[in-house]
Amino acid sequence: MRRGRSALLAVGCVAALVTGCSSGTTLADGGGTTKTSTSLASTTTTTTAPPPTTTTTTAPEEPGWTTLSVGPHGIAIDERVYPQADGTQVVVTRFLANHVDYNFHVGSQDPPSGNAAILPDSRSAVSPTEQPLLLACFNGGFKVEAAAGGTETSGTVLVPLKPGLASLVIDTAGSAQVGVWGSTVPTPGEAVASVRQNLTPLVLNGQPSPEAGNWQAWGATLGGVPLVPRSALGEDPAGDLLYAAAPSSLPVDLATALVGAGAATAMELDINPSTVQLDTAATPGAPLVARIPGQSRPADQCQAGWIRDFITVLSVG
Repeated sequence: MRRGRSALLAVGCVAALVTGCSSGTTLADGGGTTKTSTSLASTTTTTTAPPPTTTTTTAPEEPGWTTLSVGPHGIAIDERVYPQADGTQVVVTRFLANHVDYNFHVGSQDPPSGNAAILPDSRSAVSPTEQPLLLACFNGGFKVEAAAGGTETSGTVLVPLKPGLASLVIDTAGSAQVGVWGSTVPTPGEAVASVRQNLTPLVLNGQPSPEAGNWQAWGATLGGVPLVPRSALGEDPAGDLLYAAAPSSLPVDLATALVGAGAATAMELDINPSTVQLDTAATPGAPLVARIPGQSRPADQCQAGWIRDFITVLSVG
């Protein structure tokens, strides 16, 4: 996120430099060709402009993946659908490393912040600083009452962190990892800004958890049925984060799709109809569009404010 803010300043500086150069002296042999013809009557100078050039910042789509969002450096977010044997379609959305930053937001009701001072960029709605950079927003994990793990925001622990639990860790530069708290995360010496834990790993070492087939081990479902909306978050070896969700799925469905997408580690996030939420923008700051079929909340829920915690995905300039 800090890198994203710096990008806005950098754009301004570049614009100033461009403006300053536009009224400068003509460069010889640098781009156009200057020709001079001389006669006894007059001197005529003709300048030929350089041929136009065409450049693109968007790398070709990877086969099987569909581009959702483009930032200053090309494709920032793409998507792939993984059909399951029972007909369920799990949508996996990939946030490309070095193209995005992340920020954890505390909901207005959960997790409870007590008397903690929550920074403006970490409160229950997207901040004015984030809005020009906003590419996506997705849901966090279970309520605190579910005792599924701890939370930390802006260096302040709101709910105690537990070793051995799957954790989303965001550092002070805005980079993020998914790992096992006290084992693979945080990285030694890492300046941790925020942590969101939720249960034990759904995927570990590139394999679904042995418990992935036991749906009752992954949270209480509405109505006590196995097939409900579910979401999960993984990380691949390249450092890309992978958000997986489906409107009616089992934990093993998400684990299988995430492994198929290359996840080495993954955690389940929230479940049930009112919470599974992913929205993306085509370009930084553009209107958000709901991405998960059947999601019940409006695409601008994170901008309007939410009682539950969520994560924003921001463009890196």
